[in-house]
Amino acid sequence: MEFDSLNAISPVDGRYHVKCKELSRFFSEFALMKYRVRVEVEYFIALCVPIAIGMPLPQLKNFDHKRFDSLRKIYLDFNDHDAKHIKTIEDTTNHDVKAVEYFIKNKFDQLHLSEYKEFIHFGLTSQDINNTAIPLSLKECVTDIYKPELKKIADKLLQQSLQWKEVVMMARTHGQPASPTKLGKELYVFFERLQVQLEQLNSIIYSAKFGGATGNFNAHNVAYPQIEWIDFANKFVADLGLQRSQTTTQVEHYDNLAALFDNMKRINTILIDLCRDVWAYVSMNYFV
Repeated sequence: MEFDSLNAISPVDGRYHVKCKELSRFFSEFALMKYRVRVEVEYFIALCVPIAIGMPLPQLKNFDHKRFDSLRKIYLDFNDHDAKHIKTIEDTTNHDVKAVEYFIKNKFDQLHLSEYKEFIHFGLTSQDINNTAIPLSLKECVTDIYKPELKKIADKLLQQSLQWKEVVMMARTHGQPASPTKLGKELYVFFERLQVQLEQLNSIIYSAKFGGATGNFNAHNVAYPQIEWIDFANKFVADLGLQRSQTTTQVEHYDNLAALFDNMKRINTILIDLCRDVWAYVSMNYFV
């Protein structure tokens, strides 16, 4: 059955799809696959670069760095056919991240790089990929979509508050007429509230978990004890634009995710307050 908004499970990709379609490239299953592929490919490349780990792994020291562009094209050119291929592999593996790993190995075969493919996903657990791919998608969505939209709203509020700074209006408390105020000032209240929350939003860290099965680099240290794997992982995660949580279990703590979502919740509350106030002004004919 072809997809139709009437068959959607949630209003997000049903009734409100037109409002949310830009989020698909960050939060759809296709997007999650692409971000996973990106993390896996960049991890393999990092294993090949001497500056990243002090020395290339012996088995990768002859890898031609000119092939890095070809590897990055695996995720840069990721398409629907690739995503469906991963789902087909998953029918056998019954494991989504393992299917991504096999997909990339197939790509290595096509690129005549088969001798190196066993270092894809070397020493990692699935959550190293998930807990790096997901915060990366969140950060890029907040940066590319969320913050610019909030800035538009804040800029409009500031513009109108300045334009209407001398417009006198009757303030109300408990729904009853109170002392006079100015329309510009009332709108500036919401501008200021948003600015405070945007400052807090900018301070939130996008953290990733990257440390092997239980966060201790066990497999990495057994295989290559001469390498400072913590330093390697810190640099690898930082190069992606994230910050690595230093002491973890198998999974990320999610504390910074909670901070991000709580911040968004407060911003939503401010915007709801704004809508209620404006609707009240409209209902009382303030803007006639």
